[in-house]
Amino acid sequence: MKLTDIKKLKVKELRSTLTALGLDPRGLKAELVDRLWSASQARQGSGILEETKQANESALTPSVPEQTVEPQSVSHGVTARCEVDPVRQYTNTSTQTEPEPSAVQPGSQCFSTPELVCQTDEGGLGPTESITSENISRGRAFYEFKEEIRYKRAKSPQPPSEKEDAEVRDVDKVRLDTYGCHLHFEVGPDGSCGQPRFWDRFPSLWSGCRLSHGVQQGRVGFEVRLDRKLLSVEAEDQEVREPYGLRAGWSVVDTSLLLGEDELSFAYDGRGKKVCGGKEEEYGEPFSEGDIIGCYASFSNDGAAELFFQKNGRVMGVAFYLDAPVLLGHPLFPHVLCKSCSVQLLLDPAAPQWYPGPLGFTPLAALPAGQRVCSSSAPASRAQSEVVMMVGLPGSGKSHWVRTHVQKHPEKKYKLLGTEELLACMISGGHRENRLQQASQCLTELIKMAAETPGNYILDQCNVLFSARRHKLQLFAGFRRRAVVVFPAADEWRRRLLEHRTKNGEHVPETALLKLQVSCSLPEEQADLLEELQFVELPQGQAQALLKEYQDEARRLLPPVPRRERKKPRFYKKRHPLHLPPPSHRTQWTGPYGQCWNDGGADEQTWSQQPGYWNNKNSAYSY
Repeated sequence: MKLTDIKKLKVKELRSTLTALGLDPRGLKAELVDRLWSASQARQGSGILEETKQANESALTPSVPEQTVEPQSVSHGVTARCEVDPVRQYTNTSTQTEPEPSAVQPGSQCFSTPELVCQTDEGGLGPTESITSENISRGRAFYEFKEEIRYKRAKSPQPPSEKEDAEVRDVDKVRLDTYGCHLHFEVGPDGSCGQPRFWDRFPSLWSGCRLSHGVQQGRVGFEVRLDRKLLSVEAEDQEVREPYGLRAGWSVVDTSLLLGEDELSFAYDGRGKKVCGGKEEEYGEPFSEGDIIGCYASFSNDGAAELFFQKNGRVMGVAFYLDAPVLLGHPLFPHVLCKSCSVQLLLDPAAPQWYPGPLGFTPLAALPAGQRVCSSSAPASRAQSEVVMMVGLPGSGKSHWVRTHVQKHPEKKYKLLGTEELLACMISGGHRENRLQQASQCLTELIKMAAETPGNYILDQCNVLFSARRHKLQLFAGFRRRAVVVFPAADEWRRRLLEHRTKNGEHVPETALLKLQVSCSLPEEQADLLEELQFVELPQGQAQALLKEYQDEARRLLPPVPRRERKKPRFYKKRHPLHLPPPSHRTQWTGPYGQCWNDGGADEQTWSQQPGYWNNKNSAYSY
């Protein structure tokens, strides 16, 4: 069965065929097409699509067509060439198929996976039809690059408007911290309510936010209400098993915004669990729309603390007991984490509590200013902000450099904008391929939002296309813009790439990698785009020379892209002209409309015929 025939099938037909073959029928149409095409290629000679009855009785065991993969000698660190069966042909001018990963030996220099990759105008990858393995993901680089190539035809962003904050915020007022939250968390105008920003497009995305003030002494509490659900249970996306969710609790300011996923982050989950360090334990009762959760912290004189919660006024018992050495004097900040629901906090010091708290506990908003700890302030303007753009091929070590840099400069409180950070926010939601695609799309929107919000950001992406780099850096005009290029030696890059594949199960196809090398460009010093350019591995000259070798070898290995056939010109049916007789006085002649006469008048010529006549003065038929 051809790929074009599979694409013509409807979703219902694809699912029924996959079910008959014993494969997973869930997912979007593109994934179903990939899965069915992969099975068809794997069992090409056995006629598996026609023998669906036999496929139901026995498990599907795909067989790989016999291919020869021999690693060639690599000179100057250039990627080794893969020798593939010459019988194999590329039937589509814009796509080509990679061999199965199992055909590559562990020691080979050739990294490949079954995938169809499209070449764009910039020599890179385009939206493609792909064939994925159940155990190996295409990886974040694939989906990031699909988003990057869209910048080629994107309009140049408008220069940022120099607008100042008209609102002077009171530093002593307790509110949801607009800087201590995810960019995809939308804080209400009054600072006491919020919800996920992309709940309709990315329903599996969790969004977290802390309050602007915390405590480290006394007996303090706060209340949060699950205001309303934003996504109905009957949602079309069946992969979202839990349509909405809420966690409320306390955390230390240096921990992740994913409440409950770090050691010093303590949450009461809406499923009736307590969560700390990513570990869940049964606790309390589940809560739903309209329920009010009270979160309370009791500090002793030696620095120890007890954390407990209540639901609609009923105490659920002590959830966490923290010894003094655990907190190390760090204050605890109120923290909420929600998915597809809106939350409301009671932060008016003069308003009565929704449900009376335990005796001796004071609402956080009603505490004197001296007993509260304010979080560090964010940069007030674009001039005080900084953006660091990472540049490098997949697996070159960009994320490792980012983690090290963030640890060395905790005072800058960098916000990481990367696919991995968004994947971590999708705690429960669908297959990894779907989440990767959604994370890449969401990241594009977050970069635009970050450019409008003062702060310190790191763009942890490949950023190998000049058009993508230029567009993003223009968005951050007014920031201090840095580009950090991670370009290691060839042997070291291949080692890291293989290690990344083994560790994360993500795989960059050989053809995709070659086309990525062809389209790659390294940034240069440009005063209008960059204030600083840094190469952290090879120097700029060596990196440019090595990239040139990569590109020459990649062009040699890739099959030539045939020229597009010109469209055939359209032939329009022209009207036959009226053949006029030679000028003479009252001559009769035979025209296309019968017998005609010419009176020889200079001002007006009239030809008559039966049953009507044509008058060229008013250019109309008359009968």
